[in-house]
Amino acid sequence: MKSKPHGTSTSPQNEPLGKGLQITDEYLVVTLQDGRIISTPLEWYPRLVRGTPEQRAVWEWIADGIGIHWPLLDEDLGIGGMLRGVPSGEYKRQLAHARA
Repeated sequence: MKSKPHGTSTSPQNEPLGKGLQITDEYLVVTLQDGRIISTPLEWYPRLVRGTPEQRAVWEWIADGIGIHWPLLDEDLGIGGMLRGVPSGEYKRQLAHARA
């Protein structure tokens, strides 16, 4: 088994890792370990929108930052999906239902 070179990320496929999180009235904002800041519309995550500020405040990193888990809301988000601009499946279903 080969060892990883010093400084190599241990995340899957070297995906960026989160290190900071902020939720505003309109956005989910994540600071990445490499210094970038990404934001996505909060409305993309219906469980977060429906949750109280207290429920949204209880979160944890998944696997050292590849994602975020909100145990009180049963919500998991991946940093890679946020970077690719992918809203939650629940949001996509709501849009499809609204268009029907």
